Amino acid sequence: MFKKFDAKEDVTGTQQLKSSVQKGIRNKLIEQYPHLDTVIDDILPKKENFKLVKCKEHIEMLADVNGVVQFVKHRDFEKYFPTLKLLHKYPFILPHQQVDKGAIKFVLNGSNIMCPGLTSPGAKMTDDLPKDSIVAIMAEGKEHAMAVGVMKMSSEEIRKINNGIGIDTITYLNDGLWRISTIV
Repeated sequence: MFKKFDAKEDVTGTQQLKSSVQKGIRNKLIEQYPHLDTVIDDILPKKENFKLVKCKEHIEMLADVNGVVQFVKHRDFEKYFPTLKLLHKYPFILPHQQVDKGAIKFVLNGSNIMCPGLTSPGAKMTDDLPKDSIVAIMAEGKEHAMAVGVMKMSSEEIRKINNGIGIDTITYLNDGLWRISTIV
């Protein structure tokens, strides 16, 4: 989705949000990600205004007062998902799914995660995750997430079927979203 994203070309506008709308978004984020409750004030402080950045292809971004993108939402997904930079700072936001070493180069090229990459030796899956869960994609032997994705099947179905796409990759290291420093 963000393979060729360029802020100069793809951003169509920014909007300063009313405090009531900001409060609603903050509450929605805490509802989606309960672990954010303790750090939401560090990410999107109450006293500072954050921006809604609208982009081509029905993408919305939440940027803090400094213009750093923290969360992204696409029309196809009803939930905001954290950027990888935010996920590296607060790794507990999303459940983790770990792929084996053989899948790393493919994920870093934007490929979706196939079920065998999640069930082979070296891979680890979080139990009881339903279909459409947003997850951090970890790599065997690495400390930080290398991608964010959406489960196309539940954890149980991935183990049972062990064929096809298990996780649809949304963003990954060194894609266009990763390279954005700030949005003014």
